[in-house]
Amino acid sequence: MLLLYRQLKPALPQKVFCRLWAVMGKLQSKLRHSTYKYRPDGLTEERVQTKAFQEYSPAHVDAVSVVATLNSDLCVSGGRDKTAVAYNWKTGHMVKRFRGHEREITKIACIPKSNQFFSASRDKTVMMWDLQGSSQPRQQLSGHAMVVTGLAVSPDSSQLCTGSRDNSLLLWDLGTGQCVERASVSRNLVTHLCWVPREPYVLQSSEDKTIRLWDSRGLQMAHVFPTKQQIQTHCDVSVDGHTCVSCSSGFGGEGCEATLWDLRQTRDRMCEYKGHFQTVASCVFLPKPTALMPMIATSAHDSTVKIWNQDTGVTGNKWERERVAMGVERPEGPEDQQ
Repeated sequence: MLLLYRQLKPALPQKVFCRLWAVMGKLQSKLRHSTYKYRPDGLTEERVQTKAFQEYSPAHVDAVSVVATLNSDLCVSGGRDKTAVAYNWKTGHMVKRFRGHEREITKIACIPKSNQFFSASRDKTVMMWDLQGSSQPRQQLSGHAMVVTGLAVSPDSSQLCTGSRDNSLLLWDLGTGQCVERASVSRNLVTHLCWVPREPYVLQSSEDKTIRLWDSRGLQMAHVFPTKQQIQTHCDVSVDGHTCVSCSSGFGGEGCEATLWDLRQTRDRMCEYKGHFQTVASCVFLPKPTALMPMIATSAHDSTVKIWNQDTGVTGNKWERERVAMGVERPEGPEDQQ
């Protein structure tokens, strides 16, 4: 069930909220009350206040799997009910529902500066939709043997890269709808794909605990980052294309971290962000605030979203205590609204 909040402020843009909240699972409105956060070792961490927010009618009849930003007013969600929904998060109104998949929708990727988007599904297909067209798909791309788990649109919107649990990546020409390249690596169960801005490279996370960089010119593997200890569940690339971040599965604080990597020269690990107690499901770069401090956000199965100083790895209360000394104001989020 998808519940969207009306009182979101622009400090964290819609795209960030969509990507973070989607992986947190079922969203529920919270009444104003006091509660405690508990660590896996049973120790009480701190007393926190939760607040009530505007609640909208659900857009889906089953769990929501993914949410992506279509434009400044609209987001697109997909879920276990096999449908994609365009939703105006400002007004709380559903704009359009798209039907065509036979199984759960797993990923959504929007074409920049357009009303078109792609959805991937457990039915092994990818479909292209147009908000201004009919409720039926404009294109259907079939080529994977298992669930499609990665979608990435090229910066010029001419190509689409897809990944699957069948160990393969496919590159599609969006003009013709044809698969033009295919690559396969043993045990490479794709979990997410990102296209590097202004570059021909595609970043990929995998269940084999690795992060790979692919050159779309021939779909050749350009680099493999050092293998992690846990499954890599998600990845993201900075707007400038200089760095990328990946996150890990885990339990009880083992694993459960996000890792910053250099994409330019050394391609070494630059920083790690530790603090979650269960699998980190999503990691994204946040737009730079006024003070130009680079930040990263992560969400995890421990029901928390954390904001990190990209350079130091400081988060939460530590960041709050140090922000005055650093001359930076913390970006306001929904939890700050009265």
